[in-house]
Amino acid sequence: MALTIVHHPGYTINLPANHPFPMEKFRVLRQLLGEQSLACPIEWLTPEPAPVYTLARVHTREYLNAFLQGRLERMAQRRSGFTWSSELVDRVRLETGGTLLTLEAALINGVACNSAGGTHHAHADAASGYCLINDLAVAAAHALASGWAERVLIVDCDVHQGDGTARLFAGVSGVFTFSMHAARNFPARKATSDLDVALPNGMSDDAYLAELASRLPGLLAAYQPDVVLYDAGVDVHQEDRLGYLALSSDGLYARDHYVLSCCRAAEIPVAAVIGGGYDRDIVALAQRHAQLHRAAADVLTSSL
Repeated sequence: MALTIVHHPGYTINLPANHPFPMEKFRVLRQLLGEQSLACPIEWLTPEPAPVYTLARVHTREYLNAFLQGRLERMAQRRSGFTWSSELVDRVRLETGGTLLTLEAALINGVACNSAGGTHHAHADAASGYCLINDLAVAAAHALASGWAERVLIVDCDVHQGDGTARLFAGVSGVFTFSMHAARNFPARKATSDLDVALPNGMSDDAYLAELASRLPGLLAAYQPDVVLYDAGVDVHQEDRLGYLALSSDGLYARDHYVLSCCRAAEIPVAAVIGGGYDRDIVALAQRHAQLHRAAADVLTSSL
């Protein structure tokens, strides 16, 4: 069996040379995955831009119109982290379409990965923290609206709390939000997820994995989701410039393998996105993100 990975060259667009967002990581990740030997072949899928009606399931029409038509105010652009451009709109819609396609592939194959995604800070009516459209929320809402699932579990292991996702699904019984994040990191004003696990600065591999193991199996058994959306942010890495945790590269692999294995053992399809990761060494950063895809290939082949 092949591992399905979704990618589009449009995930990468040009930004000013001094821009803090590591946009090149998506291109380099695709290159690395094409060169590496995983435990199984890769089936590459190319997404289409997410339709506007799918975005409107979680975002307000006023915000969507402003974003899509280039009418975001200067302060709103600053909060997003990006200066508006038509290329940015195309990129965001492709990334969100990629997560939708990853979800669809996971429901067929059991496991699938995007090579982007995890924009969990986007709110119904505003962008925040490099997140303009909440791809996780769009995918979860689409799964419910399409009848693909009655219960969706979002497992968010990015170093930052998934505040946008939590607020979008507050009180929504069909989506359970689980965020395991650094307590003293962005955002300053936390939302309330269905389950928040706030971690102290400097937590390393063993303690982190023990915390995850104390939560995830019971959550899967109690909630019994029809599908899991997994945000595998690598900004928990000890060398990430925006993260306050201290996982090693081996710890990243162990985390991703554990989450995917738990879902696989419970026969729950899992769609994974790469989440956050911030390092000026783009190759090192892409290698961290590639741990997700390596773990997914290993889990997929070990369960055959």
